[in-house]
Amino acid sequence: MKILYLLIPAGFIFSMSHVTAQGPGCTDPLALNFNKSATINDGSCYYNIANIEPLAGVVLSPSLSETSGLILWNGNLWTHNDNIDTNLYCLDTIDGRIVQTVALSGIENKDWEEISQDKDYIYVGDFGNNSGNRTDLRIFRIAKNSLLGRSQRIDSIKFSYSDQVDFTSAAYKSDFDCEAFIVAGDSIYLFTKQWVSNRTHIYSLPKKPGNYVAKPRSTVDVNGLVTGATFQESKRIAVLSGYNEKLVPFIYLLYDFNGYDFFSGNKRKVEVLLPYHQIEGIATSDGVKFYISNEHFSLEPFINVRQKLHVLDLSPFLGRYLNLPLPHPDEENNFIISPVPAHDYIAVRSLATLLPVKFALVTLNGGVIKRGILAEEYTTINVSRLSSGTYILKIGDQKQHSYKIIKE
Repeated sequence: MKILYLLIPAGFIFSMSHVTAQGPGCTDPLALNFNKSATINDGSCYYNIANIEPLAGVVLSPSLSETSGLILWNGNLWTHNDNIDTNLYCLDTIDGRIVQTVALSGIENKDWEEISQDKDYIYVGDFGNNSGNRTDLRIFRIAKNSLLGRSQRIDSIKFSYSDQVDFTSAAYKSDFDCEAFIVAGDSIYLFTKQWVSNRTHIYSLPKKPGNYVAKPRSTVDVNGLVTGATFQESKRIAVLSGYNEKLVPFIYLLYDFNGYDFFSGNKRKVEVLLPYHQIEGIATSDGVKFYISNEHFSLEPFINVRQKLHVLDLSPFLGRYLNLPLPHPDEENNFIISPVPAHDYIAVRSLATLLPVKFALVTLNGGVIKRGILAEEYTTINVSRLSSGTYILKIGDQKQHSYKIIKE
């Protein structure tokens, strides 16, 4: 067998290795299983758990205590409430104040849960279905050029789920609730809020008026309840918002996917450091700066979270994919450590000329917790099992650099 192996033509070996190098795999350098040789993203990337803290936040008007959806249009944010109120509210992006209130005529609000848009229309989803027994699910479509006029042009898209056969489930026990959708191409894509499985399922239907059966496409396990969605078609970025059963909010990043197969690319969950905030809406205009909103939540006498608007900067997660300039080590700052504070991991960016280099993670008393070698320009160090507190990351042997690490 050895002789036969050696007689295989060198060109054949080169050809096989070339095919492997050009094959599918994880193409995201931020992923734990990043494959330098892969040129086709097969959606296999997986990541450390991450978190993010908003850059800013403002309290919204009491009129928006049940704010439920969010879009950016004409330089302002637009939102709505999820019960009875049939107004759309135009908000200033800086201070969140209501700039304009527009009453939608001739329609009712049974449970408006999301707002989306395309070039010509605004879409409002009246499909909240906590009990799973609604048979009148619909999406209102409002012509943008008629919204502020005397005669609004509003029609509706009615639908049902093709695989729903039971309409008798108890409240919060159905997988056929929905609070998120996006409009793309000639279709509407629904992201369900699955109370039982804690997943989200994509259904599609045409975006033209009519009565349709929404067809299932694919599912992803978000381990939570999806409540909002936004989409940047030119950049192939969709971001979902939601929270888990303990009211820990999150965003779920979908990017570098094929066409409108949103789950075929990278999928990454990022917790938002806003405990007990029931995040309901999300919007962006550039795929980097995102707005999220939460409705009022109260659990007397312990918790009283007011309705707010927050700003997130997702460049640490999406900047590399968007080819944005990222912070990079230099001669003055040889290593860049993030995030601070850390949750489950810390990332270290290094100058290639300094690698490989030893590192040690130590307590404030000098006890060594972990040792290793930084061999890549971007390396992650798992700190998920460490107790909360302050540590020191020491890098180098002859010339040593020290960095304070805060573990939540």
